Amino acid sequence: MAFIDKAKIYIKSGNGGHGALSFRREKFVEYGGPNGGNGGKGGDVIFRGNKGINTLQRYRFNQHHNAQNGTGGAGQLKTGASGKDLILDVPCGTEIYTEDMSIKIHEILKDDETYHFLRGGQGGKGNAHFKSSTNRAPRKFQQGEKGQESTIRLKLKILADVGLVGMPNAGKSSILNFVTNAKSKVADYAFTTLHPHIGMVQKEDLEFVLADIPGLIEHASDGKGLGHDFLSHVERCKILIHVVDITEDKPFHNYKIIRQELLNYGAKIEQKKEIIALNKIEITDKQRVAEIQKEFESSLKQEVKLISAATGYQLDQLTNLCLEYLQDE
Repeated sequence: MAFIDKAKIYIKSGNGGHGALSFRREKFVEYGGPNGGNGGKGGDVIFRGNKGINTLQRYRFNQHHNAQNGTGGAGQLKTGASGKDLILDVPCGTEIYTEDMSIKIHEILKDDETYHFLRGGQGGKGNAHFKSSTNRAPRKFQQGEKGQESTIRLKLKILADVGLVGMPNAGKSSILNFVTNAKSKVADYAFTTLHPHIGMVQKEDLEFVLADIPGLIEHASDGKGLGHDFLSHVERCKILIHVVDITEDKPFHNYKIIRQELLNYGAKIEQKKEIIALNKIEITDKQRVAEIQKEFESSLKQEVKLISAATGYQLDQLTNLCLEYLQDE
């Protein structure tokens, strides 16, 4: 299933059913009086979080959604049936915006969380409702109320406990594939990953959600290379694993570029707890690895992890550290 994180849709709640104009007609009852029933209420439009969905694909090509109309009232004081509510399942982490994206209306964060967005139209009153001491045979009845309608935009920001960030081709997808059952595409060229991938890391009775965020580049915070789209998925991660390819000429410089983009983007992403993982040590000279490690640790005053996504070296320790940090949250 393709990963779609944006969609524009038109939604409409159901119209209320019309009230009935009816009079009692029975043998031997000369003045039967009014007996028109009320119309049924139109269906509401409700958004519901669903943890089993991780994309907005179903709304990309199916953009019109209508709740059911209420049915009209009938004679013998019969009230029309209410219209069925329209429930739109969306991934947890979905934000609802106005069409021009100027206002965020709501966000769905939890499984089975519901948000009543549009109210269905009320059913019209039948003529029996208008009977009074001065008007024993009213011919007045109400039309059903029109439903509400709106064009909105949906935007998905994935919900993950830990996010993998770094330059393109740093090895993020390989890490995700090794420690979860996810199947991210892996190849030896930049921008293999064009959409976020998520997987579940399980450790005995503990687990956490790990996300592979597509590679960032310089000026990503300005929108270059789909930077805004990629960075938005980092916002809700509790912990970041910053994966650095030490086979590059200037690993520490590349690290600082990504950190600056996180700072420039805002949303306090740069304040999240960060684990630095130096990857591809299996194909790098040991002395070179030691030099790079020393540069990172002396500059940042924190320990860095030496890993190999290709062989799985130290990945178990890396995920254990994530669990330790998450339990402190």
